[in-house]
Amino acid sequence: MLTPVDSPYRVPFDGTFHLEKALAHAPRDTPGQKYLKKELKLAVKDLRQHQEMLYAQDEYAVLLVFQAMDAAGKDGTIRAILSGVNPAGCQVTSFKQPSANELDHDYLWRTALALPERGRIGVFNRSYYEEVLVVRVHPEYLGAQKLPHQPILPELFHQRFESIRDHERHLARNGTVVLKFWLNVSYEEQRERFLERLTRPDKNWKFSSTDVRERGYWNEYMQAYEEALAATSRPWAPWYAIPADDKHYMRCTVIDIVNRTMKSMGLSYPEVSAGERERFDEMQRLLEAEASSPKP
Repeated sequence: MLTPVDSPYRVPFDGTFHLEKALAHAPRDTPGQKYLKKELKLAVKDLRQHQEMLYAQDEYAVLLVFQAMDAAGKDGTIRAILSGVNPAGCQVTSFKQPSANELDHDYLWRTALALPERGRIGVFNRSYYEEVLVVRVHPEYLGAQKLPHQPILPELFHQRFESIRDHERHLARNGTVVLKFWLNVSYEEQRERFLERLTRPDKNWKFSSTDVRERGYWNEYMQAYEEALAATSRPWAPWYAIPADDKHYMRCTVIDIVNRTMKSMGLSYPEVSAGERERFDEMQRLLEAEASSPKP
């Protein structure tokens, strides 16, 4: 398994993560928007090269997990960092309220079906972490999950933390590199973005009345995030708590972590064998000889 890349936003692996520490690492000043856009453009080119080698080598898969409060910028970040990647080499799956079919399976089932194959970058826009975040804040949702025993809280969520750790370790052992990003938007910034969605016609479609309802549980969500990240950030599947009030800085920070991780994977284009090289040379001679021959 890979050694996770360092970052001031990487969540510790020893369970000592506290939200106050994450907020303390948030930059007071960030580079200008023009500079960050230029840096993002360069980073996208690097990611495209890493993805091409990942696809050609066909040994690893990369899974990027994004979790955040509403309006933190998950969609925009995913779109921005993957803007230069070959669509054939990546896949994005958004997980919303589970369907009746999904509720007839365990909570890891639907995300397991969407895992990226070797050679591809997979993105989860929300994920199985909803089961220890939204369901933690709204335990009444457990009633629809058809659990065989009456759940005992909070023990149920500690069991889910254990299952998630085991699941992600299994993925890492089998060649899936898991990177998890919590886009940490502030309470005030979320309010500003909600107001923008309400006042701009081109953004009205993004707003839902449930967004404001869930905002009323802000403290409960922060506690749920703190506990979930502390319990599940491990070397084989690290969490990064990224400050999200400056979208341009956030996107550059995320893609930098992805690029440095993929660089550390030792990706390369496959080398052909000596026998294949001889066949290639023969095919080259035949094709070059066609230049002096009439067409059939």
